[in-house]
Amino acid sequence: MSAPIRVALVDDQALMRAGFRALLDAEDGIEVVGEAADGEQGVALVRTQVPDIALVDVQMPVMSGIEATRHIAADPRLSGVRVVILTNYGLDEYVFEALRAGASGFLLKDTEPSDLLQAIEVVARGDALLSPSVTRRLIGEFVARPPERSTAPGLECLTRREREVTALAARGLTNEEIAAHMVISPFTAKTHVSRAMTKLGARDRAQLVVFAYESGLVTARGAADGQRTGMD
Repeated sequence: MSAPIRVALVDDQALMRAGFRALLDAEDGIEVVGEAADGEQGVALVRTQVPDIALVDVQMPVMSGIEATRHIAADPRLSGVRVVILTNYGLDEYVFEALRAGASGFLLKDTEPSDLLQAIEVVARGDALLSPSVTRRLIGEFVARPPERSTAPGLECLTRREREVTALAARGLTNEEIAAHMVISPFTAKTHVSRAMTKLGARDRAQLVVFAYESGLVTARGAADGQRTGMD
């Protein structure tokens, strides 16, 4: 029997935490390891318990969810912790910044219970909680206001193939679509993506999107072209 998925709850609303706990505690394969009422407490909780997943509210007192995510992502001892941002508003400015800070995805607070449980399983497997359609919405943010590129890591650590798959992933393609585009197997595509993420220190595809645009590997025009081709 596999070990349960360990989850930390970080939200300033006690009622919200109670609702999530009740749902998660009812699942055999999930264990809630603790709760925190603000970002600072959340970081302390994560450092103490080292859960598999931290569900973090984006707006909290003392320390925001974005700042808490940044602290968690920067701590090498917490490299296995995946942060999922909780928000009321969808892909807004807060969520965008949280993904850049190191979050693995986001969930709306009014998401269906079954979707929440599925999301926890997805993130626990090491996958980013970003569908191709959400990735394209991220791309739309970059198209609207290209980010500063001076802080981006260099491209020299990537092979030509790794640059190509990174660019395709940043345009919203799945591993299967990348494989078809490059005429390789899906397994090989996944391997290239994984190697690129490792070299860049990216936790998941969300960070690959950020890297691709901040480094100039993919341009806003390229993103717009990708969106017009209907990549899904």
